[in-house]
Amino acid sequence: MAQSVSSRLATAAALVLIVWNPARSDDPSGVLWESTSQMVMTGMPFKPPPRTQKVCTPAVWTQPPPGGDRSCVNKDFQQVGNKVTWKMECTGGDMPMTGTGEITFEGADTYTGAINATADGVNVTINLSGKKLGTCDNPISG
Repeated sequence: MAQSVSSRLATAAALVLIVWNPARSDDPSGVLWESTSQMVMTGMPFKPPPRTQKVCTPAVWTQPPPGGDRSCVNKDFQQVGNKVTWKMECTGGDMPMTGTGEITFEGADTYTGAINATADGVNVTINLSGKKLGTCDNPISG
């Protein structure tokens, strides 16, 4: 069961990273981020390796872009100052999942944050970090 939960949450974390890398409003139309996620689950006998990927995002987001597991719905996206928050709910498959996410920008070029999710009674934290690499073409649109 822990393997199934961790596998599904790891996939969700990767998809959330693609979706939740908001760019700064003073950046060009596309911003290239290097995003890293690290899952932590109490009682898991091993620690999955961090996942790092490069993601091209729009410079300004007014809402979270669509993406990820088709059963997942992201809602209540808010940006206040240097912090963005959201809620997520995934109803598909055999393991529904709910959670919240938060990213705090530390200046214009880096961020840290976390997603806290629950699936089948198991609590998981996915730690997030990112650094701006530059500009890019064809950002993921919202």
